[in-house]
Amino acid sequence: MSNDNKTKRLLTVSMLIAISFILMFLKFPLPFLPPYLTMDFSDVPVLVATFAFGPVSGILVALFKNVLNFLIVSHEPIGNTANFLASVCLIIPTYYFYRIKKSKLFMGYGLITGVILMTVFMSLMNYFVLLPLYGQIMNLADLAHNLKMIVSAGIIPFNLIKGIVISVIYLIIFDKLKTIIK
Repeated sequence: MSNDNKTKRLLTVSMLIAISFILMFLKFPLPFLPPYLTMDFSDVPVLVATFAFGPVSGILVALFKNVLNFLIVSHEPIGNTANFLASVCLIIPTYYFYRIKKSKLFMGYGLITGVILMTVFMSLMNYFVLLPLYGQIMNLADLAHNLKMIVSAGIIPFNLIKGIVISVIYLIIFDKLKTIIK
């Protein structure tokens, strides 16, 4: 890879990190779900980076958007860790399904697999690691007694909704981005 290509790649990934970080500010709670579970569209640039430059670039965009969010905005590691893990769960199967046969159909299969993986993995992580850790950090003893309800009534529907919305948005813009990505 020439130096010009490396520079373009670095600049593009940096721009996608910035766009993804800005999109984290445009968040909103979903009705009927806990208000701390907020929907944002910051995973769309993560998917763009993944398909433009590979899964490592997508993971880096997801990592740096959350590091920036932690350092500048939230100062709370649990939510940013969860966001990063969810992003990785979504992009990895999507990328590898698409590589099997470069078609929108296989990308759809990958997105469906990614949404399912994200939902299952994040449910387990929230039940066994993230929520108990958050309860200890924030001194919320009641949280440990309500884990099943929080995961089943909050985490699972949230991840399904977020994954589906992000997937639909990416599928809509993918055709327009396909020529740019090549």
